[in-house]
This record gives sequence, structure tokens and C-alpha cells, in this order.
Amino acid sequence: MKKSFAPMLVALATSLMLASCGNDKPATTETETVSTVNPADSIAAVAGDSARMAKPEGVMVDGVAMTADKNIVANASGAKSVSTLVSAVKQAGLVETLSGAGPFTVFAPTNAAFDKLPKGAVAGLMDPASKEKLKGVLTYHVIPGRLVAADLKDGQELTTVNGEKLHISVKNGQIMVGNGKDAPATVQIADVISSNGVTHVIDSVVLPTAK
Repeated sequence: MKKSFAPMLVALATSLMLASCGNDKPATTETETVSTVNPADSIAAVAGDSARMAKPEGVMVDGVAMTADKNIVANASGAKSVSTLVSAVKQAGLVETLSGAGPFTVFAPTNAAFDKLPKGAVAGLMDPASKEKLKGVLTYHVIPGRLVAADLKDGQELTTVNGEKLHISVKNGQIMVGNGKDAPATVQIADVISSNGVTHVIDSVVLPTAK
């Protein structure tokens, strides 16, 4: 009788071991699911990518080098030709956002671009009572993620932070961006790499169609 029980005991032990092994996978999967990524690591990764993509000497705007060790707002603040945009970003309360980890792609209108708007339009947008409208216009120029000039293709549609679409067109190597209705803005200076994204300087303000 002892001999007849031995194979059964071995088989039972083997079954229990296999069952135990089979239960290991769900536990492992669950552990991986609840793991989190350190936000500091993400910020460092974005900054590292920026440093690799940027020209060592930076991109010159108004005779000032825009460098990858500064964020989008810090770089823009050093360029006189986009001072109206910087003031608008401050008025809209977007400095902290655009100084954050990102990455962001910003189409930055020059002062001359704002001057093209109808008389009184800029003053109206800068009125504290128009803060939300101003924020809507500015975030229409911001894309989540980093898109350098080589990523922008003719016929492309980009979803902005505003939630509406920006339309990209490329003709003879010239990149333009618009709302699909009005004349598009032309990129004058591309690929200004910052620590938290990239800026493309444009010659017109692009207004969201719903505004």
C-alpha cells in the first residue's frame, strides 16, 4: 500500500507547485501596475532631450541666444520682438504653465504680429475682464508635446491646448500655420529649443475660429 500511495503523493505535490507558480504572474502584474514614475525623472528626461536637440550656441533671436538650459518663458523674455506675447502670457496667468515640465510646442507671434490685429484688439485682450478670452487665444498657439520643424507636414492638423485645431501647410519649404479660415501665419524662426519644449516664431496672431 505504501508503494501505491507514493506516486499519488508525488503527483499531488507537483500539482500544488504548478498551481503556486501559476499564481505568481497576477501578483507580479499587479505590482507593476501600481508602480509610479518619479515626476523629477520625466522633467530630467525632457531637459536631456532638449540639450541633445539644441545647437550648442542656441538660436539667435533679436541678437540674443535662446538656449536649451532655459525654459520657454525665460527664453522668450530675452527677445525684444516677442515682448507683447510675454506680457500677454503674464496677464493670462500662463507663466507657471509654460515654465513647467511640458514639453510644449509654442507658435510665438511677434510684436509686429499683434500690431496687425484690429485697432484696440490687443488692449481689449489685455483687459483683466478679458483674461479667459486672452488665455483662449494664447493656448490656441500651444501644442502638447514637442514638434520641431521636421515634424510639421503639409495638411497636418494639430490639437491645441485650447482644444481647437491648428492647420499646418508647407509650400516651397515654408511652414505656415492657421485656423483653416483666415490667411495663415508664416514661421519666421523655427526650432528655438528650450528645456521644456520648442518655439516657432510666427508673423501673425492666429485666432481660434470660435472666438
